[in-house]
Amino acid sequence: MTSVTSLTDLVHQRLANALSATLPEAGADPLLRRSDRADFQANGILALAKKAKANPRELATQVVANVVSGEVIREIEVSGPGFLNVTITDGAITRNLAARYADDTARLGVPHTAQPGTTVIDYAQPNVAKEMHVGHLRSAVIGDAVVRILEFTGEAVVRRHHIGDWGTQFGMLIQYLDEHPHELDHKDAEVSGEEAMSNLDRLYKAARRLFDSDEEFKTRARRRVVDLQAGDPDTLAAWQKFVDESKIYFFSVFEKLDMEIRDEDIVGESGYNDMLHETCRLLEESGVAVRSEGALCVFFDDIKGPDGNPVPLIVQKSDGGFGYAATDLSAIRDRVFQLKADTLLYVVDARQSLHFRMVFETARRAGWLNVDVKAHQLAFGTVLGKDGKPFKTREGETVRLVDLLDEAVDRATAVVGEKREKVGLTDEEVVENGRYVGIGAVKYADLSTSAVRDYKFDLDQMVSLNGDTSVYLQYAYARIRSILRRAGDARPAAHPELALAPAERALGLHLDRFGETVAEVAAAYEPHKLAAYLYQLASLLTTFYDQCHVLSPDNAPEVVENRLFLVDLTARTLHQGMALLGIRTPERL
Repeated sequence: MTSVTSLTDLVHQRLANALSATLPEAGADPLLRRSDRADFQANGILALAKKAKANPRELATQVVANVVSGEVIREIEVSGPGFLNVTITDGAITRNLAARYADDTARLGVPHTAQPGTTVIDYAQPNVAKEMHVGHLRSAVIGDAVVRILEFTGEAVVRRHHIGDWGTQFGMLIQYLDEHPHELDHKDAEVSGEEAMSNLDRLYKAARRLFDSDEEFKTRARRRVVDLQAGDPDTLAAWQKFVDESKIYFFSVFEKLDMEIRDEDIVGESGYNDMLHETCRLLEESGVAVRSEGALCVFFDDIKGPDGNPVPLIVQKSDGGFGYAATDLSAIRDRVFQLKADTLLYVVDARQSLHFRMVFETARRAGWLNVDVKAHQLAFGTVLGKDGKPFKTREGETVRLVDLLDEAVDRATAVVGEKREKVGLTDEEVVENGRYVGIGAVKYADLSTSAVRDYKFDLDQMVSLNGDTSVYLQYAYARIRSILRRAGDARPAAHPELALAPAERALGLHLDRFGETVAEVAAAYEPHKLAAYLYQLASLLTTFYDQCHVLSPDNAPEVVENRLFLVDLTARTLHQGMALLGIRTPERL
């Protein structure tokens, strides 16, 4: 892999050198940013002039005189009270992009982060023996994108799927299965996710009916909870059947979502059972948690209920049982001390923010989190229907995730099918592309919105070829692939000696920002900013098409080659950027 220094960094370095030459003691940051008035604007001289008690415009003029322009900077002028407007040479843009193009990996010259660490990311957390619904979508999609982006920057990422696989409801399920032993039997060796969920759903409803109507069964079920928690082998074996059956279903849903979920990354609530007593002992002995009315609690000065009394985090209930807090705190201990994480990232619904705030503060007081080990909740908002209310079926039921994904694929397949004659797609391509477009549409609609905001689920808009949709980006990629196929003998090649048209410059400058954007997105866990970058890239490509014909017979051969080079690099950037969001880019669309 060849790391390529971005144009921003090249200009930044030249201005920083000029500042040092003008005021050697300053060590100032030029505060460089992209600008509408030139390629870049530097605002740092205002602060530096204030510090040096100098006239900002005069200081800016001195700095300009010390700038080494040469092959990178074409023009630099003082603007307003002391801003610097910087325009770079066309050759610098083309040479820089050529270096990215020459990188034969998919990285496009983007360097790894200077100091990578280890992040444990907790995302995609379904519940055993329960259907996945639309509420599970965001954690899975956002988490998967953040994993991909962090790994791209060089971070060591440990995935964790903290599934709900423990609790009192399993006593009811296990006892029912004990009394109806063939309820989870399969007709065939190969079982589909749909069949597995159907079995679980049928058993769950039957067990719930019996639990609610039969006191003797309720008593037997409660005894079974005690057996489960005590580690009785037969009870644990029955519990494992529910976990295994649920995994068949989970994996089928994640496969629909085009996501890789590995069995070894699934560590549910049960995975921390052996640590719960020790967690409570450590918290109590250190004084972080105290007994209150028999329960082990942690209190906070700034967290009070409506009555003005403190709201505690209950780590252990007065009956000796453990709640979510004990499990989450044990998971923190495991992730910090066993997995050696620097960062713990939780992709969890914003409605659980208070719980995590209390858990993180407890862990800090216990010394498990500190300046070197941080925890962060990547909180996300709710999926809404077109009416702006939480997404439900017409009957008021929660929307099943598989139904929603299947409908997205059906809609997208219809959109792809409309163009099959024009593009010459085979039946297999229509089906495959329909899947990529449908699932991509669902993911992009989620990822193009800031995670913390709610968003409206509107399939008509999602599969539209117009506007800020994944289909628009996928179509831009396929369009470039079509041009490259039609190029005949002409091959992409960079020609730094050529002057660039305005649309070529704009496209080139944006292409160079890919690495900066990925670094910003990774640092702040904001995949929506990568989606915005890619949408702008596709929009600049559209302007480029309108203003700069690529394969025109009127173009000189070197112009054709240079424009093919520009669009090919754009395609590779779109492909890599979309892959980081977990979205496929079909070759023909």
